Amino acid sequence: MHLYCIEEFKAEFEKLISKKAYKDLEKELIDFFFDKNIADISSGTRLNGNDETPYIKKRLNGKGGFRIYYYLVIKNDCVYLMFVHPKTGPMGSPNITDESKAFIYKKVLGCIKDGNLYKLIKDETSEKIIFTKIS
Repeated sequence: MHLYCIEEFKAEFEKLISKKAYKDLEKELIDFFFDKNIADISSGTRLNGNDETPYIKKRLNGKGGFRIYYYLVIKNDCVYLMFVHPKTGPMGSPNITDESKAFIYKKVLGCIKDGNLYKLIKDETSEKIIFTKIS
């Protein structure tokens, strides 16, 4: 499986993990997305019905954890991370607006088309995520 993200996801991720309250976000992402197949990560709330390329909202780390939004292109074995936010803490919020969900959906489609993405790789030594700009 190939894991990518848009610039906005990377920026939000880096902002969150710099805060002590959200230090476990990186581990949660690694545990959920890395060394998995598409079927393993297909659970969550589908925001675009039964579309063959699901747009998914998923809660990570239980009720007070994080909410992540991602887009699956099953036939290409690709996952595109679009947005993440904590549910609690100083930067927490219960949900994002429908307008925001529509905006990031359109944004990821444009980034896929233009190749304006980052590839995510897990560094096996440090257990950290490495973002590499693709062109």
